[in-house]
Amino acid sequence: MVEKTGVARIYKPARTAMQSGEAQTKRWVLEYELAEKRSIEPLMGWTSSGDMKQQIQLHFNDSEAAVAYAERQNISYEVYDPRPRKRRAKAYADNFSFSRREMWTH
Repeated sequence: MVEKTGVARIYKPARTAMQSGEAQTKRWVLEYELAEKRSIEPLMGWTSSGDMKQQIQLHFNDSEAAVAYAERQNISYEVYDPRPRKRRAKAYADNFSFSRREMWTH
């Protein structure tokens, strides 16, 4: 039996706070978990680690492809399903409604 190498997580990234659209959130990502603790390098104060796998980030079109890759490469993995987005229906005209609940501020 071949031993599993590393622990990876497979997830669909959330959009950043600076994004209003959904760019770079449609693909699935396979990332390795930290195998060793990071340390502060004494001379420059940079954070460093001897674990090179934490720098690897693989992108896939769907979760099945990522899972198939992890199983082919004998990587133990955990899949994190994305939470559904909460969409609030609102219209531009609601900004000028007489029945506004909150104050109009800039």
